[in-house]
Amino acid sequence: VYANEELVLNRLLNYPNPFTTNTYFEFEHNRPGDLLDVTVNVMTVSGKVVKSIHQKITTEGFRSSKQIQWNGLDNYGDRIGRGAYIYQLTIRDSKGKTASKYEKLVVLQ
Repeated sequence: VYANEELVLNRLLNYPNPFTTNTYFEFEHNRPGDLLDVTVNVMTVSGKVVKSIHQKITTEGFRSSKQIQWNGLDNYGDRIGRGAYIYQLTIRDSKGKTASKYEKLVVLQ
């Protein structure tokens, strides 16, 4: 049934939010057991990408939990400033189908 269905991304969140030193990105999907290619782009509210995280994960169920972590550092290893940011999480399954969502996060440093 899932093989013919579109890739679904739901309940995207980062925890804790707001955060000071570390946060985890979690989401639900409809591809348990499939190798998912996950990309998280953290952006300023004006759209400038400050951090890109790329990771491959496999989940036994429909939820990814604490597999994708971020320490609040930008792409150059510097701590980002406190404030509100937007992130885009994109997943790609083994058949090349993609799904993407945007959410916000707050950094308290």
